[in-house]
Amino acid sequence: MKEEKKTYTQAPLPFMGQKRRWNQEFKRILKTEFTDCNTFVDLFGGSGLLSHFTKSVRPDAKVVYNDYDNYSSRIAAIPTTNALLGELRDIMDGYPENKRIVNPYLGRVLETIEMYERQGFVDYITLSASILFSGKYATSFEELKKNGLYNTIKQSDYSADHYLDGLVVIHEDYREVFRQWEKKDGVCFLIDPPYLSTQSCTYANYWRLRDYLDVLHTLNGTNYFYFTSEKSSIVELCDWLDKEYKKGNPFEGATRIEQRSNLNYNAGYTDIMLYKHIKP
Repeated sequence: MKEEKKTYTQAPLPFMGQKRRWNQEFKRILKTEFTDCNTFVDLFGGSGLLSHFTKSVRPDAKVVYNDYDNYSSRIAAIPTTNALLGELRDIMDGYPENKRIVNPYLGRVLETIEMYERQGFVDYITLSASILFSGKYATSFEELKKNGLYNTIKQSDYSADHYLDGLVVIHEDYREVFRQWEKKDGVCFLIDPPYLSTQSCTYANYWRLRDYLDVLHTLNGTNYFYFTSEKSSIVELCDWLDKEYKKGNPFEGATRIEQRSNLNYNAGYTDIMLYKHIKP
């Protein structure tokens, strides 16, 4: 009997900025308005969730996932991550949940993590979700030691079975990927760049305004989905430049959809998805 593939509603491993809240809206538009596109290129693949959504809706299409954050290496390390978390659960057995970890438990936790570090790859981002205060993460053992650790260890194993099935996984600069596909017919770009003034694992420097504006070249004459938020103000900036200097707005003709995300009872922000389909 053929095994039915799971469609994920969120990335299988922790990732900042994954687009799980756009699940239904993105897939609806993809299914109804981009039927003539046969190739979808995810320039800033992130957690791969947009690529996964796309392949689930369009199994007939080619989906290129540019894994610039090397998320696939974290997926490959899931057996090791599960083994490490299993040992930490044993150490913390009986310890109060959500409480700061103190010695002698703290020493045993750090020794175990350091042992795995010596043996090979440790997925510190996933590990952070289990032993750091909510919203914090570390990318190395040295960073981890500087933080207070908390007993919020995930009680079940991680799994990413079939998550990347059918995707063409590459690891390249987004500009090179764009050059490879920009002149080809039937291509739609998925564009979800890093947030302004933040770092990513691949781009060593902070993403400043110029980096963000350079991405807008990918909108010229292409089919696309573009994701941003009101935090970046990039859409408003382009609109202002067009009105004041008549340089043309790269988002002209695009459909804009907004979605409110609440951080807590009195704070939140607006996520923005813009898309444009050039009729053949």
